[in-house]
Amino acid sequence: MNSIFACGDVVLRVAAPSVPAVASLDLSEFLLQHGVRVPAPRRDDVVEHQGLSVTAWEHIIASGEPVDWSAVGAMVRQIHALDPTSLPVRVPLPQPSALPWWDFDSLLARADSALDTAAHDGLRAAVDRHRGWRKFSDSVVCHGDVHPGNVMMAASGPVLLDWDLLCWAPCGWDHAPLLTWHDRWGGDEHTYDTYSIGYGRSLSDDPAALAFAELRLVAATLMRVVAGLTDERARGEAERRLRYWRGERDAPVWTVQ
Repeated sequence: MNSIFACGDVVLRVAAPSVPAVASLDLSEFLLQHGVRVPAPRRDDVVEHQGLSVTAWEHIIASGEPVDWSAVGAMVRQIHALDPTSLPVRVPLPQPSALPWWDFDSLLARADSALDTAAHDGLRAAVDRHRGWRKFSDSVVCHGDVHPGNVMMAASGPVLLDWDLLCWAPCGWDHAPLLTWHDRWGGDEHTYDTYSIGYGRSLSDDPAALAFAELRLVAATLMRVVAGLTDERARGEAERRLRYWRGERDAPVWTVQ
């Protein structure tokens, strides 16, 4: 969805945003003021060219140390405590139901020609199990995509990246990615436990968090399957993921793409 270019002590982010890119600058300044570690803007303007927006950010240097997931959990707790009415006016706060890759019936229909019966049935069963996912209440401000690919460990501590999926959702939304990080993505088995300690509680038995966790796996699979219809490079990973939904005991962990 975007590309990053290092340019001295500045990083240029080139994107085709769904909302004005200046909103990302507003959000970053707001979060920094509230003690959330995020990249700081290096300029307050946006360059627009042929439908693309370019923004300038501080170049954060990775420390090389393992991510402090307890500190990440504590930061997410801060985010969840934010007053949504205090967000900058240009920053959108949609509900997850607005995400096109959470329209599972449409995705299943698009992927149908590439699904065998066992894979289709496994995916359909997961979708049907969680038909009520939109009805979970008690929403908070969520980062929307907390996983190792969106966290960088700097000398000052972990930095949360990629706020494009900021949303208004139950707190389990920001726990769901890490709940399956070890089992499906081959990540460290202690990541979620450490994160939950920093957050202040574990949601490993929370119905909403568990529903979101499994549905994220459905979305990740169907998006690869759909991509594989026209992109041979995506086809291999799609098949790897489908083995899990067929119920194969030796189904391999997935590859992050």
